Amino acid sequence: MGTARNQSPGSAPFINAPVSAMKLHSWNVNGLRAVLKKGFTDYVDTHQPDILCLQETKTPGSPIDLTLPGYHAHWSHAERKGYSGTATFLRAPPISVTEGIGNGKHDAEGRVLTCELRDLYVVNVYVPNAKRDLSRLGYRCDEWDVDFLKYVRTLEKRKPVVFCGDLNVAHREIDLTHPKANVRTHGFTPEERRGMDNVIDAGFVDSFREYQREGGHYTWWSVMGNCRPRNVGWRIDYVMVSGGLRARLKNAFILPEVMGSDHCPVGVEIE
Repeated sequence: MGTARNQSPGSAPFINAPVSAMKLHSWNVNGLRAVLKKGFTDYVDTHQPDILCLQETKTPGSPIDLTLPGYHAHWSHAERKGYSGTATFLRAPPISVTEGIGNGKHDAEGRVLTCELRDLYVVNVYVPNAKRDLSRLGYRCDEWDVDFLKYVRTLEKRKPVVFCGDLNVAHREIDLTHPKANVRTHGFTPEERRGMDNVIDAGFVDSFREYQREGGHYTWWSVMGNCRPRNVGWRIDYVMVSGGLRARLKNAFILPEVMGSDHCPVGVEIE
């Protein structure tokens, strides 16, 4: 396990008592300071998620000028300045917060932040990119994917798990606009896709595919070539849930209309 920080259990209903639905959003903001200038707080005010998981915050280990009234903030910063990083905002304090997965090979980049709630874990994750030249493909597939899956399966022995974030892979051909042209492109190699197969085989559910089986739904668009207006994109951001939570899913969605990053938010509602 990673580095844990205990919190006093909160009094919010989604932690201490059943409610109709808990709304969770996840968004790779591609630099928190930048997205703050592009309507980020308006997005939060409009959608009012109970839990908001951010990736690629690119914040150093020092305070940032961000106040979200009504939320408790938890951060995991990369040792390298202006790189990677995750942040999770909750309407009430979780039972505990853990940074990393307890493995020194992976935990210097601020990629995993786990919040324990009353009846489940929420794991905010920013999966390493294999890089354009595939120089990090071996690390990504043979080390990170294996160790991260082991981590969430260990959590599952205690409580169901929701893990969400930029997983940096389009799992199936319908998850990107031009699959044939990208077979050996980072994010769509057979090796990375097998990593997602292993996640599904372990019993985790791709929540969005429970509601939408068609293509054309993407979460990332290149800033080149006017891709976003033309909807030439990739679905690489996910909310994955333990199989035991499938019956509690109320909705899963992508919010392509939310601007400010080259990614858009994704989310679920869970009973």
